[in-house]
Amino acid sequence: MNYLLHTYIFIAGLIFGSFYNVVGLRIPKKESIIHPGSHCVTCDRSLHWSELVPVLSWVFQGGKCRGCKTSISFIYPLIELSTAILFTISPLVVGWSKELPVALALVSLLVIVLVSDIKYMIIPDKVLLFFLPVFIVLRIISPLNPWWDMLAGAVLGFCLLLLIAVISKGGMGGGDIKLMGVLGIVLGWKAVLMTFFLASFSGAVIGISLMATGKVKRREPIPFGPFLVLGALCSYFLYDELISLYLYILR
Repeated sequence: MNYLLHTYIFIAGLIFGSFYNVVGLRIPKKESIIHPGSHCVTCDRSLHWSELVPVLSWVFQGGKCRGCKTSISFIYPLIELSTAILFTISPLVVGWSKELPVALALVSLLVIVLVSDIKYMIIPDKVLLFFLPVFIVLRIISPLNPWWDMLAGAVLGFCLLLLIAVISKGGMGGGDIKLMGVLGIVLGWKAVLMTFFLASFSGAVIGISLMATGKVKRREPIPFGPFLVLGALCSYFLYDELISLYLYILR
């Protein structure tokens, strides 16, 4: 029975991942996520259903549009597969409990943010405003311990990045600040601090590596959202393990 449930949630993750690609690419451009239907952005040809099968269509078409043969970014199937994997991991970590909808909603938000910030360096307010009440309701149903931890997390997450933005005079985007406030509701103040630490560390390492290889010039902006996504996922799913590892290193 568990195998069937995990198979179902994996397939659901593939489908939702495909939809999140659309949301992340269209919302920042203020386009409808419903109309027009899926089409090639180069030749504007409407896609046949066989071209919309998550991951498999990209593989069988050799990563190219069937009509104009334009290359299709590997980001599309990567997002679909990543969403499916994260959806499948969620019940393994939190169980089939009241916390599962929280985990799935968090993954959904982070995937959309990842797509949008990588493509446009924008974290849309519409996306955050949609998920904000969702997380508040879900945290009432499946509260943190203590219950006020979600409020402390939201305030700390928002104010921490706001302070950095003020000190750096715009070095932190408004979308990142608001995202951290929303994440604080889900994670609580301890995990949101871990999220910030992991995001800053990974961002610094990758940023220095990109500059060292000449792929990014000095002072050239790099989206911080993907690092917040990585930090939030690690903090949510691996908080206890990371704390144990940290304490072990300090011995």
